[in-house]
Amino acid sequence: MNIAINTNNISKSYPGVLANSNVSIQIDESSIHAIVGENGAGKSTLMKILYGMTKPDSGSIEIFNEIVTMSSPKDSITLGIGMVHQHFMLAKNLTVLENIILGIDRPSLKNLGLKKYKKAIEEVMSNYSLDIDLNMYVEDLSVGEKQRVEIIKVLFRGAKILILDEPTAVLVPQEVDELFNNLKNLRENGVTIIFISHKLDEVLEIADQISVMRSGQLIDSVRNMNVSKIELAEMMIGKSLPSPPPRSTEKKQNKIIELKNVSSNNVDGRQLFKNISFSLYGSEILGIAGVEGNGQKEVVESIIGIEKLESGEIFFNGEKINDKTTRERLDSGISFIPEDRQLQAMIMDMNLTNNVIIGRQNIKKYKSNFATVKTKNAVKESENIISLFDVKTPGTNTLATALSGGNQQKFVVGRELEDDPSLLIASQPTRGIDIGAQALIWEKLRESRDNGLGVLLISADLEELIGLSDRIVVFYQGSLVTELSSEEVSPEDLGGYMTGLKK
Repeated sequence: MNIAINTNNISKSYPGVLANSNVSIQIDESSIHAIVGENGAGKSTLMKILYGMTKPDSGSIEIFNEIVTMSSPKDSITLGIGMVHQHFMLAKNLTVLENIILGIDRPSLKNLGLKKYKKAIEEVMSNYSLDIDLNMYVEDLSVGEKQRVEIIKVLFRGAKILILDEPTAVLVPQEVDELFNNLKNLRENGVTIIFISHKLDEVLEIADQISVMRSGQLIDSVRNMNVSKIELAEMMIGKSLPSPPPRSTEKKQNKIIELKNVSSNNVDGRQLFKNISFSLYGSEILGIAGVEGNGQKEVVESIIGIEKLESGEIFFNGEKINDKTTRERLDSGISFIPEDRQLQAMIMDMNLTNNVIIGRQNIKKYKSNFATVKTKNAVKESENIISLFDVKTPGTNTLATALSGGNQQKFVVGRELEDDPSLLIASQPTRGIDIGAQALIWEKLRESRDNGLGVLLISADLEELIGLSDRIVVFYQGSLVTELSSEEVSPEDLGGYMTGLKK
């Protein structure tokens, strides 16, 4: 079989961190090659090098048997390499067609060349069996359809090598099946696919070859038929995959949070969610399932006071909180883990001690009588979080940006649990992190629930929802369509409700 990519002893260092150390991987042409490893294993750095976003310190890259040098993504695209990022790079207020041609030949706003490109795009779609309505606006597409647009976009630019970063992170099972069918068809049509994922079951389902990285090094590259999930996990972290055990306590009868017929519209008058009612009790994890964009994010934001309600009532520990500010709600015992740790939970160029204090300057243990912050207490709290949550860091003065994604997330979770809240809203608490960090966060959420905490869990990982939740409510088109027992529902059933296939 011909070789599409050959990395020869690629090394890359950052201050205090060896990201890649002599990484040599051969990727066969017309194959699906998975790369797995914990956060901080070096996968992202290697992909950035392959896509021209980062230059290696040493080593060389061969593309279709020719040594190449890439100084920017433009060079990689010219060489036939395309990348679909975990967070889609689409303009939601433009059509599919406009998104696909955006940036090509620098067309003017008056002359986008829609007719010129439409036929060529349709030919690409036909060749690779990727169907989408080019006239639809991106904001009206499902998550799976948006991903398809991203794939069409890079194929239209001539990509013969496709890098997919966590492509199933926000997909329901039915969309994953459709994606895998598309990837197999692309492979049959000569496209080489690099598949980055933390989900080992999916890796074993789709990949021809699997490369495992750890601590910046290549541990091994194996054929799919020659390895099991347990063996992959052991290569990655030295132990098998975690699975949530059954709950050990009964839920308490005290009602932590109650929503009564809450509705909200956006600034344009479009309804975000309508007549949502549910309750969460102490010592309970209530899961919220829904395809991205179906109102669950906005409902969560209404609980903490970011989203304004048009109607309905919210009660926290029996007290109506509609008129309370976000600061007052958080100070009263609500903690929030947002879905994007880097944009919403941390200030990346601040150290860990300062990231503990953020938003907590008025808490007694941090506030002094002289309008200053008790830094010693913040350092002590940071050290406590680092120890309890096994955050891999040189110390509390380390900048947040220097931590791997998994360690950033563990620190955020630890910070939100440190003040012993009554309610924890956990939005995508393990998105994009490795199985070791995932196992620890699962353990801490279960421990907190068993100690009386009410947890509202929003997750795109259906196995996580089913494994951790006591009950699950499903959102579809801004409405709560059903409540399910986690003991009796499968991922396929849950996906059916989330996509409207089941009523």
